Amino acid sequence: MTSKPAHNQSIESTPKAYRPNISEQYWQKVWEESSLYKTQDPKPNQKKFYALSMFPYPSGTLHMGHVRNYVITDVIARLHRMKGEAVLHPMGWDAFGLPAENAAIDRGIPADIWTYKNIEQMKKQLKRLGLSIDWERELKTCHEDYFKWTQYIFLQLLENGLAYQKSATVNWDPIDKTVLANEQVDSNGRSWRSGAIVEKRKLKQWFLKITDFAEELIVDLQKLNGWPQNVKAMQENWIGKSSGTEIDFKILTNSKKYTVKIFTTRPDTIYGANYLVLAPEHPLVNSIVCKKNRSELNDFRNIISKLSDQERTSTGKDKRGVDIGCKAINPINGELIPVWVADYVLETYATGAVMGVPGHDQRDYDFATKYSLPITYVVKSEKETDDNETRAYTGNGILINSGPFNNLISTKAKEKITQQGIDEGWAYKKVSYKLRDWLISRQRYWGCPIPIIHCDKCGIVPLPKDDLPLKLNHNNSNQKTICPRCNGQAKLETDTMDTFMCSSWYFLRYVDSKNTSRPFDRKKIDKWLPVDQYVGGIEHAILHLLYSRFILKALKISQGFNIKEPFKNLLTQGMVQGITFKNPSTQKYIASNLVKDHKNPTDPNTGEKLDVIYEKMSKSKYNGVDPSDVIDKYGADTARMFILFKAPPEKDLEWDESDVEGQYRFINRIWRLFAEIEDISDFKLKYIDPSLKVDKLNDSDRKLRKIINKTIKEVTIDLDLNSQFNTAISELMILCNSIYENKDKVNHLILNQSLTTLSILLAPFAPHLSEELWAKLNCEGSIHESSWPTHDESALIEDSYNLIIQINGKVRGFVSANTNDDDDILKEKAVKSDVGKKWIKDNTPKRIIVVKGKLINIVI
Repeated sequence: MTSKPAHNQSIESTPKAYRPNISEQYWQKVWEESSLYKTQDPKPNQKKFYALSMFPYPSGTLHMGHVRNYVITDVIARLHRMKGEAVLHPMGWDAFGLPAENAAIDRGIPADIWTYKNIEQMKKQLKRLGLSIDWERELKTCHEDYFKWTQYIFLQLLENGLAYQKSATVNWDPIDKTVLANEQVDSNGRSWRSGAIVEKRKLKQWFLKITDFAEELIVDLQKLNGWPQNVKAMQENWIGKSSGTEIDFKILTNSKKYTVKIFTTRPDTIYGANYLVLAPEHPLVNSIVCKKNRSELNDFRNIISKLSDQERTSTGKDKRGVDIGCKAINPINGELIPVWVADYVLETYATGAVMGVPGHDQRDYDFATKYSLPITYVVKSEKETDDNETRAYTGNGILINSGPFNNLISTKAKEKITQQGIDEGWAYKKVSYKLRDWLISRQRYWGCPIPIIHCDKCGIVPLPKDDLPLKLNHNNSNQKTICPRCNGQAKLETDTMDTFMCSSWYFLRYVDSKNTSRPFDRKKIDKWLPVDQYVGGIEHAILHLLYSRFILKALKISQGFNIKEPFKNLLTQGMVQGITFKNPSTQKYIASNLVKDHKNPTDPNTGEKLDVIYEKMSKSKYNGVDPSDVIDKYGADTARMFILFKAPPEKDLEWDESDVEGQYRFINRIWRLFAEIEDISDFKLKYIDPSLKVDKLNDSDRKLRKIINKTIKEVTIDLDLNSQFNTAISELMILCNSIYENKDKVNHLILNQSLTTLSILLAPFAPHLSEELWAKLNCEGSIHESSWPTHDESALIEDSYNLIIQINGKVRGFVSANTNDDDDILKEKAVKSDVGKKWIKDNTPKRIIVVKGKLINIVI
């Protein structure tokens, strides 16, 4: 334990007025000076617990979403520390990226100065929350001590064949002037950062082979029982595993022989393949297009190049295509079918080619009807008789117009057709994934430089690891260097890495943050990983979490980790929403300070009635709440308690200052409780073990002792098993009220025990107030080093019950009895009760039969 901290005299001198800001500043200084939260390696037979929040981007100011994330993690970390476990609870900064670079450009200052200034400001704000963070392990992804190792990991991936460069059609953000990964383009084809409509460009880019791990990523996903089901579903859908058949279609041209591969999950519809359609970017298109169709094809490609994948594949969008003037042979029946290119087929999905089956696919049908292509129906429902009614039927059914496979059910036909194709050499069983390799190149300055040298003689040359870090290139035109292989003139790679590369391994660096010879020590990884509790927003369900899982699996090849997954349990907290005023006709948001009457709000410029809604806090919506303002007014403990109490952690939370005031009143009620008890004559506050067993208690003692143990049990379950912080705080409120009701009725032992329990259970939620209460209980050291209590199950057993009174076998009433009453006491209570007196009168009972715990029968 740390040495006993001195009492805060300014607080102690005014015991009935809790002043949070004075108290919180005092205890934060005590904690910092005592190194209370410094990580200690687990001792033999000691459990470890790694608690981690997704680290923030240093924008300069905290918002209430940050507060919710970090306070949730802090409560969990404090609980496990008090349970006697070795706890790692670090913090860092996801500091590279476009927002910082753009902000610095706008202000005419270097990006590093802007970023480090923001980090300093946000760190001060975080410390005001009283978080139990080990700041000695703090990391910044933009610092050379960190990105040196990001580059080292990239080179390891390159050595293992998992990094490569190729020319590809990529997503181009015209505002931020950089490439985006597919995952960074939303469903409307807009950039996740700038909101710009994404364009298509052909560029040489660096990729990581995440597709090599597609199957492992899906299989191991199912083992993550501590993850929300919706997050697992989102990742599974993004990876997009499909089991089907790959089919070869031979192309007829005047020169060479070509084969186009298609992937399908419905080989049973092959007789209905009326045309073959390729993506405009398919590598074979230039070789097989007829000369007379080339000009039309080029015009079509120019149009398509400006569209995003989302626009091209939208179900409501008109399908467009070009006949490229050659034929393909349907391998099942030898029929010749035309070959087209179309906008709705993507080079990046499956093989970049599909067989057009307009009779049983809506997109193919729309395309075929637009260009007057034939339609053949080959599957019908068992209930259907008219072939012309089968177009809408896309499920398994009965085959028609399919030669020798007619009248087979689809599932059986799939097997037989595939097997025939395998036997004849034109079909193969295949598993396909929607997942594409991770494009990491970014054409911006403020990012981790890619440690590659381009030599005219040697080609791509990795920068020697001893020369790391490759520093940021302030001037992309000045990239000349010497090739380490041939000593000839060469150029440095000017692209930087996607910032998700920096965040895909940071949880590994925390474990060994001061290591100067390698990114981390393997033994320390095996000691601390996986992260036991990871907390962050649902918006990272695909990108960050998927990339982190991939990097761990990729590094396992060279590092030999014992773990397969980085995050054991995942909590995705809901958004914090603020009250928002919006003009429904102009769709403009109005700042609340401009709205005079919040009950009947009107637009200050037009006088129109405003909508009052709750939306995610944002500067653009003028609905944000600065955490510093809340802490200045109510204190950090109140801010913490509100953010935990208002809603379950996975649900969105609506900010309401009246609820904040409610938690402030609760904190002050606890403070007054201790102050009032101190005023009781001859009473001395002191620590009593919450798990203490006591005998010979009166009814009030037993009642309060039962509530003490019930609170310990319920709060522990809420925190340790369910992460239901709101119901845990409700239990603390019940305990506080019960102490108030019984403080003048119970003995000092039980009263002190209740105060000790309340203080300790409160500690993870309100760490500053609980330290004050600990000092009042005359305890040594910090409350955060005390042991988490365990409940006494025997105290929860009902100690009284209604004993049924029977007279001559008939129920006549009941009397209150205690579970420890013996038969003589029960007989006496029954006879002397009002029921007994009424029916016995002057008679002498012949016999009294006791069924303890249930009834007593008096025979007269």
